[in-house]
Amino acid sequence: MTGDVTGKTRGPRRHQPCMTQTEHATDSASIVPAADGYEYADLARLMSLMTGDEKHGPAATSTLDALWVLYDRVLNVDPRQPGADDRDRFLLSKGHGPAAYYAVLAAKGFLDAALLPGFGGFGSPLGYHPDRMLLPGVEISSGSLGHGLPLAAGMALGLRARGLARPRVFTLVGDAELDEGSNHEAIAFAGAAGLDNLHAIVVDNASSTYGWPGGIAGRFGQERWSALTVDGHDHAALERALTVAHPGRPHVVIATVEPKD
Repeated sequence: MTGDVTGKTRGPRRHQPCMTQTEHATDSASIVPAADGYEYADLARLMSLMTGDEKHGPAATSTLDALWVLYDRVLNVDPRQPGADDRDRFLLSKGHGPAAYYAVLAAKGFLDAALLPGFGGFGSPLGYHPDRMLLPGVEISSGSLGHGLPLAAGMALGLRARGLARPRVFTLVGDAELDEGSNHEAIAFAGAAGLDNLHAIVVDNASSTYGWPGGIAGRFGQERWSALTVDGHDHAALERALTVAHPGRPHVVIATVEPKD
């Protein structure tokens, strides 16, 4: 299946975060959530707590809506049980711009928002690339391009081998990552293996060097993937595209955003 999904953005669900304890001191008065939890509108404020050139602001903001929809509406994950066997797995392949990821993880209770001002600092678990050994709920340490989709394909295959039918695997990549050959090996393998528990989100800001007949959706479709293209800022369209049925085939959602300057 290839096509487009459109719709209007609707307000996010409310969520009560489960905050962890931290030894990092900060002026928490400005970042303590309301009693009913963080909303999507709070993400810009959470991201603003992280500063520095290595924040990769444009790379982070281009993924913000997709990350929010995943954690707010799609993923079966629980910050109280980040290692549960039946959890969905999310792999951020576009790890060089983690500020949006950290903000969403804080909003959803996987890490304490009081850690955000220490982003990239000495002793902070919030590095310029996410580290799975330091943060609960982070499945892979990422940053080098071209790793997330191959790892996600292997993880999806491993879950199948273990007989775990419920967990799904999602990975978010940038369109420029598709310049890496490792991704195309993973695309071909996943399609041939019929990994229907595998989902890719490609955030397309027109920064890739190479192109393919039929665009990104066509490239995946040639390898037996189900593919949909949506507005990368439209929450309702993203949710529908990420939850559509695709039996026997892996699924990709191309989320188009503003071209990179």
